[in-house]
Amino acid sequence: MTAKDTGTREITGDIRVRTEGDVDAEALAYVREKVGAALGRPGLPPASGEVRVARATAHHMGLLWSAGTEIRVGDDLVVVHAQEASAHELADRLQDRLRAATERAAHRGDTARRSATPPPWRGGPER
Repeated sequence: MTAKDTGTREITGDIRVRTEGDVDAEALAYVREKVGAALGRPGLPPASGEVRVARATAHHMGLLWSAGTEIRVGDDLVVVHAQEASAHELADRLQDRLRAATERAAHRGDTARRSATPPPWRGGPER
Protein backbone atom coordinates (compact mmCIF):
# COMPACT_ATOMS: atom_id res chain seq x y z
CA MET A 1 0.00 0.00 0.00
CA THR A 2 1.47 3.34 -1.01
CA ALA A 3 1.03 6.80 0.43
CA LYS A 4 -1.32 7.65 -2.42
CA ASP A 5 -3.62 4.77 -1.46
CA THR A 6 -3.96 5.92 2.14
CA GLY A 7 -4.33 9.62 1.39
CA THR A 8 -1.01 10.44 3.08
CA ARG A 9 1.50 12.83 1.50
CA GLU A 10 5.01 13.82 2.62
CA ILE A 11 5.73 17.55 2.99
CA THR A 12 9.17 18.34 4.36
CA GLY A 13 11.00 15.88 6.55
CA ASP A 14 8.58 13.92 8.70
CA ILE A 15 5.40 15.96 8.15
CA ARG A 16 2.54 14.00 6.59
CA VAL A 17 -0.80 15.24 5.25
CA ARG A 18 -3.84 12.98 5.59
CA THR A 19 -7.09 13.72 3.81
CA GLU A 20 -10.69 12.75 4.48
CA GLY A 21 -13.57 13.31 2.11
CA ASP A 22 -13.45 14.78 -1.38
CA VAL A 23 -10.17 16.74 -1.34
CA ASP A 24 -8.87 17.57 -4.80
CA ALA A 25 -5.19 17.62 -5.76
CA GLU A 26 -5.06 21.41 -6.16
CA ALA A 27 -6.37 22.03 -2.64
CA LEU A 28 -4.01 19.44 -1.21
CA ALA A 29 -1.02 21.00 -2.98
CA TYR A 30 -1.95 24.45 -1.65
CA VAL A 31 -2.24 23.15 1.92
CA ARG A 32 1.11 21.37 1.60
CA GLU A 33 2.73 24.55 0.28
CA LYS A 34 1.40 26.68 3.15
CA VAL A 35 2.32 24.15 5.85
CA GLY A 36 5.78 23.81 4.32
CA ALA A 37 6.20 27.59 4.36
CA ALA A 38 5.18 27.79 8.02
CA LEU A 39 7.50 24.98 9.14
CA GLY A 40 10.39 25.50 6.73
CA ARG A 41 11.60 28.76 8.20
CA PRO A 42 15.26 29.05 9.22
CA GLY A 43 15.93 28.86 12.94
CA LEU A 44 13.18 26.35 13.75
CA PRO A 45 14.14 22.98 15.22
CA PRO A 46 13.34 19.87 13.16
CA ALA A 47 9.60 19.19 12.91
CA SER A 48 7.70 15.93 12.62
CA GLY A 49 4.03 15.09 12.79
CA GLU A 50 0.78 15.03 10.91
CA VAL A 51 -1.72 17.39 9.28
CA ARG A 52 -5.29 16.16 8.78
CA VAL A 53 -7.48 17.90 6.20
CA ALA A 54 -11.16 17.01 5.91
CA ARG A 55 -13.94 18.20 3.66
CA ALA A 56 -17.46 17.77 4.99
CA THR A 57 -19.92 15.92 2.80
CA ALA A 58 -22.95 17.82 4.14
CA HIS A 59 -23.15 20.96 2.01
CA HIS A 60 -25.59 22.68 4.36
CA MET A 61 -22.76 23.25 6.82
CA GLY A 62 -21.22 26.73 6.70
CA LEU A 63 -17.62 25.63 7.21
CA LEU A 64 -16.96 22.72 4.88
CA TRP A 65 -13.20 22.46 5.37
CA SER A 66 -11.42 21.59 8.61
CA ALA A 67 -7.84 20.82 9.54
CA GLY A 68 -5.99 19.64 12.60
CA THR A 69 -2.28 19.32 13.22
CA GLU A 70 -0.14 17.57 15.79
CA ILE A 71 3.44 18.52 15.07
CA ARG A 72 6.46 18.11 17.30
CA VAL A 73 8.85 21.06 16.90
CA GLY A 74 12.02 20.21 18.74
CA ASP A 75 10.77 19.03 22.16
CA ASP A 76 7.43 20.89 22.02
CA LEU A 77 4.10 19.59 20.71
CA VAL A 78 2.19 22.10 18.57
CA VAL A 79 -1.54 21.43 18.12
CA VAL A 80 -3.50 23.66 15.74
CA HIS A 81 -7.11 23.44 14.52
CA ALA A 82 -8.88 25.47 11.84
CA GLN A 83 -12.24 25.51 10.03
CA GLU A 84 -13.07 27.55 6.94
CA ALA A 85 -15.50 27.70 4.03
CA SER A 86 -12.91 27.04 1.28
CA ALA A 87 -9.65 25.15 0.92
CA HIS A 88 -7.60 28.29 0.22
CA GLU A 89 -8.96 30.08 3.28
CA LEU A 90 -8.26 26.98 5.37
CA ALA A 91 -4.66 26.77 4.16
CA ASP A 92 -4.06 30.46 4.84
CA ARG A 93 -5.57 30.24 8.35
CA LEU A 94 -3.57 27.07 9.06
CA GLN A 95 -0.34 28.77 7.98
CA ASP A 96 -0.99 31.77 10.24
CA ARG A 97 -1.81 29.61 13.25
CA LEU A 98 1.11 27.23 12.66
CA ARG A 99 3.54 30.11 12.30
CA ALA A 100 2.35 31.71 15.55
CA ALA A 101 2.36 28.42 17.48
CA THR A 102 5.80 27.34 16.26
CA GLU A 103 7.18 30.80 17.04
CA ARG A 104 5.89 30.51 20.62
CA ALA A 105 7.28 26.98 20.93
CA ALA A 106 10.69 27.95 19.54
CA HIS A 107 11.07 30.92 21.91
CA ARG A 108 9.43 29.44 25.00
CA GLY A 109 12.74 28.64 26.64
CA ASP A 110 14.38 32.02 26.05
CA THR A 111 15.57 33.54 29.32
CA ALA A 112 14.85 37.05 28.04
CA ARG A 113 11.13 36.27 28.00
CA ARG A 114 10.99 35.23 31.63
CA SER A 115 9.55 38.07 33.65
CA ALA A 116 10.49 37.14 37.22
CA THR A 117 12.64 34.73 39.16
CA PRO A 118 10.72 31.75 40.51
CA PRO A 119 9.90 31.60 44.22
CA PRO A 120 12.06 29.42 46.50
CA TRP A 121 9.55 26.57 46.58
CA ARG A 122 9.87 26.30 42.78
CA GLY A 123 13.64 26.16 42.77
CA GLY A 124 14.39 29.88 42.85
CA PRO A 125 17.08 31.53 44.97
CA GLU A 126 16.65 31.49 48.76
CA ARG A 127 16.62 34.93 50.39
